[in-house]
Amino acid sequence: MKNLFFSTLLTLAIVPVFGQSNRVIRVEDSATHEPVIGATIRTPSAIKPVVGAVTDTKGIATMPTLPANVTTLTVSAVGYETESFPLTIGSDTLVFQLHSQDQSLDEVTVTSTRTNSRIEDLPIKVEVLGQEDMNEESAVVPGNVSSILGDISIIHVQRTSAVNGNQAIRMQGLDPKYTQILRDGLPLYEGFSGNLGVLQIPPLDLKQIEVVKGSVSTLYGGGAIGGMINIVSKSPTSETPEFTALLNHSNLKETNLNAYYSQRYGKIGLTLFSGYTYQKAVDVTGDGFTDSPGIKQFNFHPRFFWNPTDHTKLDIGYAFTSENREGGYLPALEGTTPTAYKNITDLQRHTVDFNASHNTSETNAVTFKGAFSTFHRQNTDYQKLSDGRQSSVYLEANDLVHFGKQQLIVGANLTVEAFRKNPDSTRLVDYTYNTIGTFVQDDWQVGGKVAVQAGLRFDHHNTFGNFLLPRLSVKIKPSDPWTVRLSVGTGYKTPNLFVNQTPGALNVSLIFPRLLPIDVATVKAERSVGTNIDVAYSKTFASGFSVQVDQAFYYTRVNSPVVSAFASLSSNLGAYTQLINAPYNLFSLGTDTYVRLEYKAYELYFGYNHTLARRDGPSSPDPSDNTYLPLAPQDKFSTTLAWENEHFRFGIESSYVGTQYLYNNQKVANYWFFAGAAEYHYNDHWRLVLNGENIFNIKQANYETVVTGSISQPSFRPIWAPLEGRIVNVALKYTL
Repeated sequence: MKNLFFSTLLTLAIVPVFGQSNRVIRVEDSATHEPVIGATIRTPSAIKPVVGAVTDTKGIATMPTLPANVTTLTVSAVGYETESFPLTIGSDTLVFQLHSQDQSLDEVTVTSTRTNSRIEDLPIKVEVLGQEDMNEESAVVPGNVSSILGDISIIHVQRTSAVNGNQAIRMQGLDPKYTQILRDGLPLYEGFSGNLGVLQIPPLDLKQIEVVKGSVSTLYGGGAIGGMINIVSKSPTSETPEFTALLNHSNLKETNLNAYYSQRYGKIGLTLFSGYTYQKAVDVTGDGFTDSPGIKQFNFHPRFFWNPTDHTKLDIGYAFTSENREGGYLPALEGTTPTAYKNITDLQRHTVDFNASHNTSETNAVTFKGAFSTFHRQNTDYQKLSDGRQSSVYLEANDLVHFGKQQLIVGANLTVEAFRKNPDSTRLVDYTYNTIGTFVQDDWQVGGKVAVQAGLRFDHHNTFGNFLLPRLSVKIKPSDPWTVRLSVGTGYKTPNLFVNQTPGALNVSLIFPRLLPIDVATVKAERSVGTNIDVAYSKTFASGFSVQVDQAFYYTRVNSPVVSAFASLSSNLGAYTQLINAPYNLFSLGTDTYVRLEYKAYELYFGYNHTLARRDGPSSPDPSDNTYLPLAPQDKFSTTLAWENEHFRFGIESSYVGTQYLYNNQKVANYWFFAGAAEYHYNDHWRLVLNGENIFNIKQANYETVVTGSISQPSFRPIWAPLEGRIVNVALKYTL
């Protein structure tokens, strides 16, 4: 009653003016749809004089006559988030739904679509692994994010090397090169710098991971044909300091020591992450070769935030990664057999990034962001040295305008990728790729049940030409628990020697000493078209039980894919590898099912993905060609069951990988993967975690010999199952 009294006094002080006719407005709780009593409804403060009203016991208010230039109304109430709503022209009765402050703690804002919209408002389908997931993963698997990404059924984490542990991501059954990866909305992990270090990012200083499924190349340029993953860093949220330290050790002789600090100081803020990983090389199968590599890795990531006014924000970050990774014949790494096979990599990555935004008004925001990165890698493989550096630049300027029920964003970006070879034993050559792009995207809330997002991008690549990329997404909400999303988009992928992690044919080698430079006169960029349909049901019942069901269907077609093939030239390592446009097309067709149930302390998740990815026979010389894409499982099932109380949390996970083929339609065995974790937490400060991955010790060596040949010139089978077997780790985490 006291809040209602003060709200009424505020409304009496607001001056009415003449313009639009009176409006009847109902304000209700977004979850319960109960009326919100004493909510203040007013015009934006930038429009003078301010006009407003207060809701009665039925949540209804009658607005006085409004100025003609008013397009939005601001609604506030005690216990709810203050929000702005579009003012529908010609409608006399409006319903505004407020989100409670408790709900806002769990509300997810997606940054990769550039409009910073709530996930439920987006016409495009996005799956978000949020802060709670990152907090759990930082103690369960603290060294990298590959484990938590692999829990999503539509994502398959593929190991690309038998001895050095490198991994890549497949989405929708397509090769890893068709998945675009961003860090804080900046696409820098491409080319020579893209194969290493992405999945090795520790989760301790991450806020969330955004997974956009399907073709979204319109957003950030070529590459996002199968999907896009945006890794989002934390930002300071409180003037109370936050400090977290973590110590972890596993049976594979891996030790992680990570620390994170965050604090706001009035208008400025700081986050700081530092982490060190030390892992000894381990031969699990006893064949003499490392199944788990030796790793020495150091990460340092400070970010500085400054908000000089309520309308201006600036953050600047620096990221440094140094890593030494050793694999191969274990006695050679230990120095007892120096002439045997070794694969040794030393790399350093420096990145400076910034993001500056200014709200010129309540309906307009200008953003300028970018990053500068240098990457140096030396690799010794089969006694051959490859040594190169890559400099990368990404700059973007955009303007986001709100008018009525629409959000329009227009912008331009520049991407530079410059590779320079140091003296080594490869035939690689220097190159510089520049891409200038312009884009426009319109998000339109057509009505209460329909939203449309239309995008158009034009890119000019200095070597491979011009690309026009349209995209259209539609969200339909036929009733409150149901949401239907439809999306169709185009994409492209420029040829690049360093992104084809999967060989195009059996025995074709992708090691740097065997790569030939790209013949830009004959090799053309790949082009694609893809469509996604997603039907979702989400409801929370009065008992506290909640259910979320999501059923997706997708289709992607890639024309004239760039693949690796044997060249006519040869060296003492065998035939060289060249990139060519394949005489066939590719397509990926599949379904993805997601079910999450929550009740009190219990949480249950099911995910099933079925994908058919193969060559398109009628476009190849052999019309009967139906070769499946290698190393792309057609069936993947994942499930998680978790229980938590005041001091304990227990969880078990299982996944099934089935109907997987190698080259020439050679089918391999199906397998199950089980994991379990137990956690004890005390006073919100201490967490002790015992985690087991691959509990039943599934290994590819159980089915076939992975390494053949001599210890100095070994050959490796394609990797389609785990190599390192069972992993058990214990982690201690302290949070201040």
